[in-house]
Amino acid sequence: MQNNNLLQFILASSQPSHKALFKSLCDADPAQWFFAKKPCDLKELLGRFEPRFIFFTHWNWKVEESIVIQNECVCFHMTDLPYGRGGSPLQNLILAEKKKTKMSAFRMTDELDAGPIYFQKELSLDGRAASIYNRASNICKELIRRIIEECPVPTPQIGNPTVFKRRKPEQSQIPYYSSLEQLHDFIRMLDAPGYPLAFIEHG
Repeated sequence: MQNNNLLQFILASSQPSHKALFKSLCDADPAQWFFAKKPCDLKELLGRFEPRFIFFTHWNWKVEESIVIQNECVCFHMTDLPYGRGGSPLQNLILAEKKKTKMSAFRMTDELDAGPIYFQKELSLDGRAASIYNRASNICKELIRRIIEECPVPTPQIGNPTVFKRRKPEQSQIPYYSSLEQLHDFIRMLDAPGYPLAFIEHG
């Protein structure tokens, strides 16, 4: 039987690996946690509960404006916002030869990746994509805990935005590179489950 006096939170993610993040949050927090992996799950939960926060750690769909207005929706983005708004942040960062970035936790608005920021934390871009995503997940957990405990007021983004374009599957074909380091970066930035792996066509 659920305790209706407990705070309620939703973790929204279309990434299967974030089920482990969800479990760790449930184990560490005396609250009611719910998991939404697609928009219909989110709508169903919002019809039954009134979450204090909705945390979007990986989401493939535009969130309805009514949900953003009526709830405190926290999104996580793997860039030092307002730099790198938009799609495929990890791949675009590595192609730009960045060695580190910041995980930004910000409040959702009707403009993509433009909301005010709660917290940021440095994230290394070393290793294959899967390893980077695992480190990012751990940072998300840390920032989620801070947001729940501190309930901070987010501050507006400062500076001129730089916007990334979402990469398409056909862009995973390996181009010509003049150095092995560039080739290695192209392969490792796509080396994670659920992403179109680097490929070549021969014959």
